[in-house]
Amino acid sequence: MASSQPSKKPSKTTAGGGGTSSSGQSVKFARRTSSGRYVNLSKDDVDTPGDSSGDYMNYTVHIPNELPEASVATKAEEQYVSHSLFSGGFNSVTRAHLMDKVIDSKVTHPQMAGSKGSSCAMPACDGKVVKDERGADIIPCECRFKICRDCFLDAQKDTGLCPGCKEPYKTDADDDVPSAALSLPGPDGKRTSLVKRNQNGELDHNKSLFNDSSGTYGVGNAYWPSDGGGGGGKGGGSGGFEDPADKPWRPLTRRLPMPPGIINPYRLLIVVRLIVLCFFLTWRVTHPNDDAMWLWFMSIICEIWFAFSWILDQIPKLCPVNRSTNLQLLRDKFETSDKKINPSGRSDLPGVDFFVSTADPEKEPPLVTANTILSILAVEYPVEKLACYISDDGGALLNFEALAEACSFANLWVPFCRKHDIEPRNPDSYFSLKGDPTKNKKRADFIKDRRRMKREYDEFKVKINNLPDSIRRRSDAFNAREEIKTLKTIRERGIDPTEPIKIKRATWMADETHWPGTWANPSRDHAKGDHAGIVQVMLKPPSPDPLYGSGEEGLIDYSDVDIRLPMLVYMSREKRSGYDHNKKAGAMNALVRSSAVLSNGPFILNLDCDHYIYNCMAVREGISFMMDRGGEDICYIQFPQRFEGIDPSDRYANHNTVFFDGNMRALDGVQGPFYVGTGCMFRRFALYGFDPPKPDLLTSKKKDDDAAQSPTETQALKATDFDPDLDVNELPRRFGNSTLLSNSIPIAEFQGRPIADHPAVKYGRPPGVLRNAREPLDATTVAEAVSVISCWYEDKTEWGDRVGWIYGSVTEDVVTGYRMHNRGWRSIYCLTKRDAFRGSAPINLTDRLHQVLRWATGSVEIFFSRNNAFLASKRLKWLQRLAYINVGVYPFTSLFLIVYCFLPALSLLSGHFIVKNVNATFLIYLLLMTLCLIGLAVLEIRWSEVSLEDWWRNEQFWLISGTSAHFAAVIQGLLKVLAGIEISFTLTAKAVEDSDDIYAELYLVKWTSLMIPPIVIAMINVLAMVVAFSRTIYSITPQWGKFVGGAFFSFWVLAHLYPFFKGLMGRKKKTPTIVFVWSGLIAITLSLLWVAINPNSGPTDANTGGSSFKFP
Repeated sequence: MASSQPSKKPSKTTAGGGGTSSSGQSVKFARRTSSGRYVNLSKDDVDTPGDSSGDYMNYTVHIPNELPEASVATKAEEQYVSHSLFSGGFNSVTRAHLMDKVIDSKVTHPQMAGSKGSSCAMPACDGKVVKDERGADIIPCECRFKICRDCFLDAQKDTGLCPGCKEPYKTDADDDVPSAALSLPGPDGKRTSLVKRNQNGELDHNKSLFNDSSGTYGVGNAYWPSDGGGGGGKGGGSGGFEDPADKPWRPLTRRLPMPPGIINPYRLLIVVRLIVLCFFLTWRVTHPNDDAMWLWFMSIICEIWFAFSWILDQIPKLCPVNRSTNLQLLRDKFETSDKKINPSGRSDLPGVDFFVSTADPEKEPPLVTANTILSILAVEYPVEKLACYISDDGGALLNFEALAEACSFANLWVPFCRKHDIEPRNPDSYFSLKGDPTKNKKRADFIKDRRRMKREYDEFKVKINNLPDSIRRRSDAFNAREEIKTLKTIRERGIDPTEPIKIKRATWMADETHWPGTWANPSRDHAKGDHAGIVQVMLKPPSPDPLYGSGEEGLIDYSDVDIRLPMLVYMSREKRSGYDHNKKAGAMNALVRSSAVLSNGPFILNLDCDHYIYNCMAVREGISFMMDRGGEDICYIQFPQRFEGIDPSDRYANHNTVFFDGNMRALDGVQGPFYVGTGCMFRRFALYGFDPPKPDLLTSKKKDDDAAQSPTETQALKATDFDPDLDVNELPRRFGNSTLLSNSIPIAEFQGRPIADHPAVKYGRPPGVLRNAREPLDATTVAEAVSVISCWYEDKTEWGDRVGWIYGSVTEDVVTGYRMHNRGWRSIYCLTKRDAFRGSAPINLTDRLHQVLRWATGSVEIFFSRNNAFLASKRLKWLQRLAYINVGVYPFTSLFLIVYCFLPALSLLSGHFIVKNVNATFLIYLLLMTLCLIGLAVLEIRWSEVSLEDWWRNEQFWLISGTSAHFAAVIQGLLKVLAGIEISFTLTAKAVEDSDDIYAELYLVKWTSLMIPPIVIAMINVLAMVVAFSRTIYSITPQWGKFVGGAFFSFWVLAHLYPFFKGLMGRKKKTPTIVFVWSGLIAITLSLLWVAINPNSGPTDANTGGSSFKFP
């Protein structure tokens, strides 16, 4: 198989650029063009100084003669890739920069970029010997002559002899030969490669999609032996698997219905309240208030809308469910070691790619991101099946080096977690836990190991926090050196030294070279919106089998612990001026493409940089649903969001438990929960815009074609089976011009299928096909990953429109999930006993309002777009459709809510009520609806397991956000849609508070225009109650009924606004000055209004029986 071998030493070729060395090896030089293709280079082109000189090198393709030589070359290539930083993009050459030093501190883990081997024994060579998985030197010859990668390749090309013993290269064993592409058992018992290459070494799409013999893709549907039975067993045909009847089949997950004693009364109350609501609205419409038609009309319009909004919110809650998983059964089914079936003990679980996104290290501290990465690297899942990708949308060197430091610390932290079953596996959260750390710990050396790890983590935090100053000092020193060199050159050339010197103030990496991303002093090609694409394999893919550590002196004893680390990749997509990069959605799509080229895990789990893994078994919980019977049509698994650092009273409903434990759990019983941006496991194939598989349709086709097929022939799956509208020739139009990306799609689809271990699994894969090791990375593959993250790649494709994360909304998460549900996919809500993930949330009132404003603005955009659920297809279930309609409609409730909050005040000031007479009929309707509402709340609290306090906080913040952020979002959306005007609501700078208080941010008062409507509503209602009370006291015939009715609703409004005004007061005993200003304005307004309503009339009028009142 051809492999791409970048070399930093000149290679001997003919003048034509492609020739034959003395050993018979053909050598080809190539360079990537702006279109993403490789073109041949001549010897003169290679030797010409330019962009390819210095620290950058060209790609050289070497075709080894013998298999043992290919093994050494492959390991050398893999190490070269992990030590190189690849950069490139639009109209530029993709460069592989070999980094001898990634960070200033020492690198110890052999998988990490920058780890060094022994020195090469060749004269005048400063290269390092290739290392194996343990960090030991790889010696290609029996004479143990140490040689680096480039010298070994040169020796291969020149003579093929070892420079030490002058004998042809030999190896002790062939065990180091990496396995080829994923092979699958066919009907005849032979293994066929799923990934096939053409003669040029490139992936052949046709060969990867179909088998050579029968034109079938992979093994088609669930493979059954030739007898057509339910399994091969001992008497079945070759290539089959054991009879499922040998072991009782059990599902990996179970759907647990709600207790009938709770859910049946809950549904009955919904029906009863709906009927009462209809009768009440009918009565209200047919009994207007002739004395105040304007007041009656406004109230009835608002009440009709509230009824519609309640239906949209309540009806989808008819079918809540609970779910459970069997993790032990998952382990038994996919990871059981067997002498015959699985002698190596490797896992048959599918791969999972983690996505972590960050953009600005100033707003998202690198230490927080590093802790999230560490929790991912330590997750409880087969190491060789994991890959973690971090998207740095700002291209900051600070994030790059912080990630490298995290890799170095992971060398100790990850084995420590595995050895002692640490939970949580975020070091900052773990060492902040209160309580006895030795609880449930069985090893005697735990205390000693924990103390050492705590010291190491403290040092790690110091390194991360010092990185900004370290990078600045380093850059200043190297820039000063460059200035001195420039001045020296000017003097030597005799140029006038008085002329100003123009030297770019670059940001320098640890190996004394320029950082290709964003510089601290922005310049062309090095600014936040203008920099090259960057890919760095921080941790190369681990070996397929466990690698146990050792108990060296001074270190933690890891002799019985697997010390491998998952693959880790740093990625910063290319950004150029004039391109719409589509914010977070564009970054996520770049991650999808680059990961498809590098690891192609069939499942993707995305996390925000401040959300870490709190439950190390969470990935297994999610995979259980995907791998269970019927899991082939699940597009994603959504986990609930849990937050830390929230004030104990949860003043602003930051936990949002009513939504996550109520609404989302209810939707799980329909078509699935919404996608809410983080903590979600995707099926990669669903992200590509395909429809869910139709096993029944495919099975019927197979039965119809049985007469024409041989008994051992499997069902053919063509591209049109995935998407009837898709033509193979149109793949570039949908996915771009990357052949590697297109070829990875059917592989991801196949690997993401459940195991066909039961006759009811109609769309599965044979067991054991995912136990083979993945192919090692080569330079060509990583260069392709750089190409697919370029700014031009998405041009004239369907990325962001049908494929990947959807563009056009600030809430791209909801739109992306809606598109999948609209195509017929379903989702699952995975509510684990121990929280799966935890993150941070804004606890300040202003920050919380702006967060809600962004969500509501996205909902308004959805309402005015083609993603409105009113336009959904028939594949979207009607209860799910109501839920998505509510997503786009709920901000508009603010218009009616604000009016309704003013109605009590208007009623009190005018002396009229929303009804002509507060009679028994009105009170009975009001009582019935209130009782139904209370009953629904109690029952919903029972089945959703939400506390009463959380429910009440949610109700309070619903009114606060509805009268502020939602109203602003509607105005913003209408102006944008109708007039094309975009406005923003800014906030003032933070005030300085005590840093010792963890809730100091809660008491900050940051003024924003979003606060105006709630303040006005509260002031008017307080004023109205005072005026109405005074008027009622001094009236001849006091109408206390109208006053009590209006005052009750005013008090209802003020009670909901209580947390809002508590936030305005700031810290206790620290009342802001603005509160006194408001108090004075209210007092003056009250005085003036009272004078206008009841002016001075002199002494008491005995005839009227009233009295006058005079302000002092």
